[in-house]
Amino acid sequence: MKFYKFVLITLATMLMASATGLAQQRACTKDELKRAAEIYVNAQAKGDRSILPLAEGYGYMENIANADITKGIINKAMKIDHQFTMYDMGTCQTFTELIVTNKAEPYVLGTRLRVYRDKIAELEIVWTTTAYWGFNADAYLKYVNMENWGEIPANQRSSREHLLYAGSSYLDAFIDGNIDRVPWGQPCVRIEGGAYTGRGTPEDVCSPVPTGVNIGNRRYVVDETIGAVVIFCTFGMGTPGGGSGAPDTHLFRVENGKLRYVHTLTHMLQSDFVPTPKEGGAKPKAKP
Repeated sequence: MKFYKFVLITLATMLMASATGLAQQRACTKDELKRAAEIYVNAQAKGDRSILPLAEGYGYMENIANADITKGIINKAMKIDHQFTMYDMGTCQTFTELIVTNKAEPYVLGTRLRVYRDKIAELEIVWTTTAYWGFNADAYLKYVNMENWGEIPANQRSSREHLLYAGSSYLDAFIDGNIDRVPWGQPCVRIEGGAYTGRGTPEDVCSPVPTGVNIGNRRYVVDETIGAVVIFCTFGMGTPGGGSGAPDTHLFRVENGKLRYVHTLTHMLQSDFVPTPKEGGAKPKAKP
């Protein structure tokens, strides 16, 4: 009996040590995330992927699909006019918003990194440019510069759970139009690729939203220090009657528990949108 007790205690100790080791391996610091994001921005500016500290077996995605990094937009040099990065220590991820106003080739990019032991394990980019939904890099830069994305005092921050709820409830409203569960702020303004919903008044609102679209395939990056959550997703599921499945990012700023800013990027040509009589607005075509 004593022998079996000894074995059980030993096994329990080994399991605890293993769990602790895994937790330690998965932990990351803000400095590590900052360093990875800075290297990414530098690589994108130079169009030189060789400086990226890629982990063994890394993943590269563009517009919600696996891609060949040797042919990716990461190889395109860009003069970056604006950069903003948020840091998710809970999942060792970063999100970076880049704006390029070069008249010949303007871009707005949303980039997600997952970092593992100072290496980039995942690099995912959603990009938009001329002729894409709502695109206007000059306007995007103008309106972004009017916003405050600074740190929120610790005693005024929303919890991670509330940030996830705020972003998710906003996207859920696209399915059935139930906007009552969304923590709307007022004022609240939205930038869609460059198009702007605000008029600079205290009455500005971000509601309502179109209905009948299931925004799916969601992945989240959260930064409680600035009240931010970004969701990588698809605008619809890409099935008949289910929207185009267009690659999309929705970035939210939450202040005092309420939505304040919304940024959206949708990788879909403007010409692929058609009026929806029921809504009186626009909605992406379904893929054939």
